[in-house]
Amino acid sequence: MSVLNAAQQKAVAELLRVSPVADELGRRFGVAGHELHLVGGSVRDALLGRLGDDLDFCTDARPEQTLAVVSGWADAIWETGREFGTIGIQKNGLRIEITTFRAEAYDGVTRNPTVSYGKTLLEDLSRRDFTINAMAVSVPGHVFTDPFGGLQDLSDQLIRTPAAPSLSFGDDPLRMLRAARFAAKLQFKVDESVVSAMRDMATDLGRITAERIRDEFTKLLSAVDPVTGLRLLVDTSLADQFIPEISGLKLEIDEHAQHKDVYEHTLIVVQNAIRLEGDSGPDFVLRMSALMHDVGKPATKAVGRDGRVSFHHHEVVGARLTKQRMKAMKYPKDVTAEVVELVALHLRFYGYGRGEWTDSAVRRYVTDAGPLLLRLHKLTRSDVTTRNKRKAAQLAADYDALEDRIDRIAAEEDLARVRPDLDGNAIMELLGVAPGPVVGEAWRYLKELRLDRGPLNRDEAEAELFKWARDNGHLS
Repeated sequence: MSVLNAAQQKAVAELLRVSPVADELGRRFGVAGHELHLVGGSVRDALLGRLGDDLDFCTDARPEQTLAVVSGWADAIWETGREFGTIGIQKNGLRIEITTFRAEAYDGVTRNPTVSYGKTLLEDLSRRDFTINAMAVSVPGHVFTDPFGGLQDLSDQLIRTPAAPSLSFGDDPLRMLRAARFAAKLQFKVDESVVSAMRDMATDLGRITAERIRDEFTKLLSAVDPVTGLRLLVDTSLADQFIPEISGLKLEIDEHAQHKDVYEHTLIVVQNAIRLEGDSGPDFVLRMSALMHDVGKPATKAVGRDGRVSFHHHEVVGARLTKQRMKAMKYPKDVTAEVVELVALHLRFYGYGRGEWTDSAVRRYVTDAGPLLLRLHKLTRSDVTTRNKRKAAQLAADYDALEDRIDRIAAEEDLARVRPDLDGNAIMELLGVAPGPVVGEAWRYLKELRLDRGPLNRDEAEAELFKWARDNGHLS
């Protein structure tokens, strides 16, 4: 233990500026005869000047004693983590978790620890995942505790484990994914001993549930630099344990020989997509679509007589593989559906520059994309990674022209809500039919007609409906 130096005092001052309740909470614990320490990611983020509204504390108080301290003071209390020694509270808009010192043991088979309470802060810090997360600051005393050199690693931008990596990952294999995630989030280097253990123990990830892997992977892909994390997952074979399609891309050369392989192309597409996100923050659906857009290529590779490589219909195969993979990773159905649709549509634009698209084709493009249209714009633009500046400029100009054309047609028609020119009630009245399959068939026919020809006036729509009904035996 040591008193904070000037830099650390500045970090704590930042903490107290954001969280004036920290010292007050510490005093309450002190009066009750207990320690309280800001710990883990909160200390790390305070030192980096990135502290948010979620604060983590540890204490020697047991959960029931913590409840006694915060009752009547906290704005809200939740006990969902009590089984693991954690009590959550809300105070002045801050979310605070207070966890009893832990000395956990793992059975080496499942992800679930056998929770036993520790007696000291040092014991608690020794069980944490990385040195940069194994620092603590007491409140209200502001004594800094850093038994494993986390502050130096933070300065060196290095990710290390407090214990030997094999022991740390043997306790909890999910920490291997967390190493990649922190590399992506903080843009830090992972210590070679940690990388080596990740490579040697990659198959241990099989002990972890799909849901926990999914959550960690989502955080990685949503980080500031996901490509760094993705490379680490592939290089250590961790990706092979839960998303092997990405590693598989390294084996395939794309049809234009623009890059060393489709894997490198894919990582560039991910980076391009991130640049197009704007100020709205990480867009997981867009990033996942960029990552998966070419996963159908290995299964569709063909070499022509001229030696050129092609991947015909890889978007169709890729959409199917993406659906299977995201289902296995337990992603919500709506998120999966959006990513799958973008993968399926990502090649639709190619060919537009040859002047073959009619207004009908543009309407179908917009209608098929639906609410995903803006993401499809970004994904399609991101997929242009050719080093040929002239070709890249032409593709960009073609897509600019397509967007302009969409805007022009949208100004004339409500492309966002393409509907038949006659609704179901009008169809039933005109044909003299009750609700049923015939109405649906007629509605779909008129919608296709609307996409092909644009808006029809009432007389034209009725004439087309009667013609369809006669041709299909629904009108005598």
